[in-house]
Amino acid sequence: MPAMTGLTRLLSAAAILLTLASCNTTEMAAVEEPAAVPMTGKTDDPAPGFETVSVGTEEDFILNVGRRTYFTQDSSALDSVAKATLDKQAIWLNSNPRWLVKLQGFSDDSGSASKMETLSQKRADAVMAYLVSKGVDPNRLWAKGYGNDREVRDCTERSCKVQNRRVVSNLRTERDAT
Repeated sequence: MPAMTGLTRLLSAAAILLTLASCNTTEMAAVEEPAAVPMTGKTDDPAPGFETVSVGTEEDFILNVGRRTYFTQDSSALDSVAKATLDKQAIWLNSNPRWLVKLQGFSDDSGSASKMETLSQKRADAVMAYLVSKGVDPNRLWAKGYGNDREVRDCTERSCKVQNRRVVSNLRTERDAT
């Protein structure tokens, strides 16, 4: 290794001192912490803007239960996620017997119009049968398949199309035309 010149030694020493100086932990600059946001409510308090949602209302059903049940392509079978949603719906509906429910079935565009209408009706019927099996009075329910006439989104991606394969449970105070 060649001998270091005086200037090279001085620069090396300066670099080492600067490195050591930056590692000095005895005098740290004060860093201001962000102010903590006080917890003013319980964990089950409603989100801001939803404080006035009353139990047993349509808003309560939509926000706290969920009104959409989703299906896989070309199927009317209820999977475990769909059943979990419908279990919550059945509990809520059995606790709020004044509500009627129109079950609207939908499909994507993966087949002929008549095939999609038939499939959407089967989906709505499957949801109705499941709710009845959980104690909901069948006289409070009716089902209608709409095929792919009322898409949530018109798209070609598989991840997007799944939004159209659904049954929507719409609360009513009186039976309307299917």
